[in-house]
Amino acid sequence: MRGRRRRPASEINVTPLVDVMLVLLIIFMVTAPMMTSGVNVDLPKTDASPLNADTKPITVSVKSDGGIYLGDEPVSADQLVGQLQQAAQNDKEHRIFVRADAHINYGQVMDIMGKITSGGFTHVALLAQQPAASQ
Repeated sequence: MRGRRRRPASEINVTPLVDVMLVLLIIFMVTAPMMTSGVNVDLPKTDASPLNADTKPITVSVKSDGGIYLGDEPVSADQLVGQLQQAAQNDKEHRIFVRADAHINYGQVMDIMGKITSGGFTHVALLAQQPAASQ
């Protein structure tokens, strides 16, 4: 038995790769919810299915204190239609989503939707959250 040489191991150690991937997964899971932007609104729940379309809609938000926001920018009720026409580039068929806090007066939401439709916009919809599935 003359000195046999040991062969070098030809396996790949994947443990460090798995460790790095798990750390990256945790980092993305923690940071992804923080990357969402917009005005915080407590939306009501509904079972309606979401709409799919190609153009990005314009979002009008109504907070619980009655403040109106076009996207992320605050706007007064008098300036709303003019700002919408600028944002939609005078496209009366542009989709407009109205988000309103669940605890706001229904009349205020209808008043804002009435102003939007009186401005000539025909595709106005209310947004709501999907309810959590009950077990």
